[in-house]
Amino acid sequence: MNIQNTKSNQTDSHNNSADLSHIVLVYEDNNFARELFGQFDENIALVERELNINAVARGNELEIRGPSEACEQARLTFDSLYTRLQNGDELTSGDVEGAIRQARVMPKTVASKKGANGSRLAFSSIATLRKTIHARTRTQDAYIRAMEGDELIFGTGPAGTGKTYLAVAYAAALLERGAIDRIILSRPAVEAGERLGFLPGDMKEKVDPYLRPLYDALYDMIPGDKVERALASGVIEIAPLAFMRGRTLANAAIILDEAQNTTSMQMKMFLTRLGENSRMIVTGDPSQIDLPRGQKSGLVEALQLLGNISGIANVQFTAADIVRHRLVTKIVEAYDAADKVATKRG
Repeated sequence: MNIQNTKSNQTDSHNNSADLSHIVLVYEDNNFARELFGQFDENIALVERELNINAVARGNELEIRGPSEACEQARLTFDSLYTRLQNGDELTSGDVEGAIRQARVMPKTVASKKGANGSRLAFSSIATLRKTIHARTRTQDAYIRAMEGDELIFGTGPAGTGKTYLAVAYAAALLERGAIDRIILSRPAVEAGERLGFLPGDMKEKVDPYLRPLYDALYDMIPGDKVERALASGVIEIAPLAFMRGRTLANAAIILDEAQNTTSMQMKMFLTRLGENSRMIVTGDPSQIDLPRGQKSGLVEALQLLGNISGIANVQFTAADIVRHRLVTKIVEAYDAADKVATKRG
């Protein structure tokens, strides 16, 4: 956070407990302060509930009381969110939850330092035409860093962790800054058995239902008219997995979603399409395989075979990384627990 625009003061509480703190944050921009606190102070209430602290807003000041560690985490949370507002970002409840996660895992010795731009050290972010996406968990941060440093990235784990959304965001950012010439999106159509000719419509209409999550992410990153022009010109290409044989994909960001539903042969075929100056991002959830019983998942096999090759990264998300509604995390954990019990009994 820019320390010229925000000042903070911390003193000991008078509760005869060294573990309690009293922090006062003062924000010089009243408009940003109102956005930071949220409508009817909803963002403050969320931080209070998650960190078990008491916080009261008075004008452009925020007074925080509670356990020392939790108060420091609250301060880091509001500092991070205020910096986003200064950078022109809008805040959602998901952004607040992500900032809380970030503050919880940030080591104290690192959190107290300043970044090169004067802001608190923070997780990685991806800047696209429509928005800047900030990592909300440590795993998301590792995932973005892996996409920046490696040529083939596997992002595996449960739904709702942002692995596909971040992959599309990173591809859009690469395209925007001219690092690649095109984006190629692919997803196995297991329900249609890859026999897309039996479905009505042209190729785009046949595969659209399977690629809708990728489309949704694209329109979130790039203005709609630009997406349409890019699709028409082939800069953004929809490439059904079964139709990618024989190609070499250079100067491209290539994303394979729902990769757990590829066969071993399909996965080998897809991975060997990687060309010069390209990034290939493979996402999937090995616990949600829809292949016929007894058929091995190409994703599971690839993770076993390619784990020790330089230039290939495998980032594994867990239920703790789910950034959708908090009930989704509890649902995933409940199903995982049931699966473990069933496995032991079997």
